[in-house]
Amino acid sequence: MAAAATPQLEAATPDPWTRVEGLPCLLTVEIPVPGFRVTDLVHLAPGRIIATRWRVGLDVPLRINGELIAWSEFEIVQNRLAMRLTELA
Repeated sequence: MAAAATPQLEAATPDPWTRVEGLPCLLTVEIPVPGFRVTDLVHLAPGRIIATRWRVGLDVPLRINGELIAWSEFEIVQNRLAMRLTELA
């Protein structure tokens, strides 16, 4: 009786993300800013503070190409505003 052939696993399985890692995407952070006008946009500058209705400690929705992927929070890292992921959608 002949032994059943068993498929061999490849030694190095390619990462499925390598095919899409270089594709461009649009990252969006949504924060309501009441009363924001075009003139406010024109006068944006580093260090400028903009009042929002977002409560401190409330996570911010993070979208890629319009799809909600995660919730995040703002933090300061080396004098720069950064986003920390808190929960995947």
